[in-house]
Amino acid sequence: MGLLDRVKSILLSPKTEWEVIAGEKPNAGQIIVGYVLPLALIPAAATVIGMGVIGMGPFSSVSYGIAMGIVSFVTSLVGVYITALVVDVLAPTFGSEKNFGRSLQLVAYSWTPAWVAGILSIVPALGWLGMVAGLYGIYLMYLGLPPIKKTPQDKQVVYLIVSFVVLMVVYFVIAAILGGIVLGIFGLGMMTMQG
Repeated sequence: MGLLDRVKSILLSPKTEWEVIAGEKPNAGQIIVGYVLPLALIPAAATVIGMGVIGMGPFSSVSYGIAMGIVSFVTSLVGVYITALVVDVLAPTFGSEKNFGRSLQLVAYSWTPAWVAGILSIVPALGWLGMVAGLYGIYLMYLGLPPIKKTPQDKQVVYLIVSFVVLMVVYFVIAAILGGIVLGIFGLGMMTMQG
């Protein structure tokens, strides 16, 4: 299935699409390179344009936009992978199938709404709406747990909550670390501390 078809299907008919995904053999490389990488470029590019070209506020500059775009992109790639690892390690605790490929499918496809809505970062004042779209991703993950991870109904909600908390912690820790490193590389570390 092509990238655009998968995006459309997971966003518009997720219950049906999760069943289709459950019938596919998971391929970690294909999911990362063929799905996560291109979709993670959407908010990254939008961030570069929004913060670097359009810009608002004291930190607006091309360098800052590029730095934040890099942080966004790398955080997405690393965040999906680490979250999938943790979701997979937790699987037996919630009576679910331990299978990294399946965990990667669940996490990667659940992040779709946040990546697509990440285009709104072109207008910095609307960037927060991308995070709101991520809430739909929580619902997608909930729908994906039974067909993808074989999670029993009585454990779905708790597994979802724990997975979501892990996802948020991983995302913010990676973003903070990468932000510090990338801002330092671009010579912007002191600028953000003074602001």
